[in-house]
Amino acid sequence: MILEKLKGIFDSLGESEKRAARYILERPDDVIHYSITEFAHHCETSEATIYRLCRKLGFSGYHDFKIYLARELSFPREVMKRVEGDFSSFVEMVVNDNVDILRSTKEILDIHQLEKAVDLILDSDRLIFFGVGRSSPIAQDGSLRFALLGFRTSYYSDPHAQVMVAAGLSENDVVVAISHTGMIRDIVKSVQVAKSSKARTIAITAGMKSPLAGEADITLHVALGKEQAWDFLNNRIGEMLMIDLLYRCVLYKLGEKMDTHFENLREVLRPKRFK
Repeated sequence: MILEKLKGIFDSLGESEKRAARYILERPDDVIHYSITEFAHHCETSEATIYRLCRKLGFSGYHDFKIYLARELSFPREVMKRVEGDFSSFVEMVVNDNVDILRSTKEILDIHQLEKAVDLILDSDRLIFFGVGRSSPIAQDGSLRFALLGFRTSYYSDPHAQVMVAAGLSENDVVVAISHTGMIRDIVKSVQVAKSSKARTIAITAGMKSPLAGEADITLHVALGKEQAWDFLNNRIGEMLMIDLLYRCVLYKLGEKMDTHFENLREVLRPKRFK
């Protein structure tokens, strides 16, 4: 168990080693995708320090360490933390966790950034959503919502497709990139390509000082939520709220212009319903 062993030796580490160790404990899912140079850069230490830490954990080097860390993350021994109480208490805890994320997102919401993002969307010719992994269905939901408003919109979850589409964008197009940590290289690269094509970019992320936040023209921050041992336990409800805010705020600014559009849409969808 690499993470448990790392916790055990943490206090005996030097300051630079502790920075690397802390990064591993907080973002193990990201570390397995980094080269030793990238990892050293992100935790603000040297490659020699990373190598030394890997040796203290009993590995021959960084590559060996990454293989075993990836294996450990694939077979977690504790999927959910134990909670005291019965099943209903557990359900209440999950609901409260979601409510806390929504409240925290409200507290850190930058209204001015949100309005800038809404205005960008209103002025766009095309609206493109990017998301990989668990952010992909959120991107899909965003695309579908704005399609209902009559926007030329689409979403892409494949990193190669994202780059190819981004390369053909123009200054009148807007990309909304979604990543919980903001540390996914594929998303950051897609945003970089979109910007090189003069497209405007909006990031939705909990990573306040992440590479994605640093690349996007506008960043809409959401709450990170409780720290989890594995990425698949991290909640995405903050990102869902931000998509809903963008959608509703655009609808608010469009106002009565949408009445006829929605009435026509209602008639088109009527045959799809039983009643």
